[in-house]
Amino acid sequence: MDLSASGHRPPCWPAGQPCPNACAAQVRDLVARNHVKLSGPWAGWRLAGRDLVSPEGIRFSPERLRGLAWRQEAEERLAHIRATHRRPEPLVTVIRVRQNEIGPLAS
Repeated sequence: MDLSASGHRPPCWPAGQPCPNACAAQVRDLVARNHVKLSGPWAGWRLAGRDLVSPEGIRFSPERLRGLAWRQEAEERLAHIRATHRRPEPLVTVIRVRQNEIGPLAS
């Protein structure tokens, strides 16, 4: 839907008039500002421009999201490597005793 000729208003919103309904306002936000509200498990999140915005207002650029995903994947790979290459520690007991501290058992 190209709304550039109509000032980014949907056809049901005449020029110079207040917004006629919530649907028209939502279409304007979607087209003119690229504001998309998400639903389901993403409820409360929205797209604003090229950023994903959390319900708390934290903006995530595509580069930041790729970096976070890369880090999580790298940490999972490292944890897997550490788990599969873990060797049981050998039991070694070292007792150091000076000869004069042995006492009566030395004979």
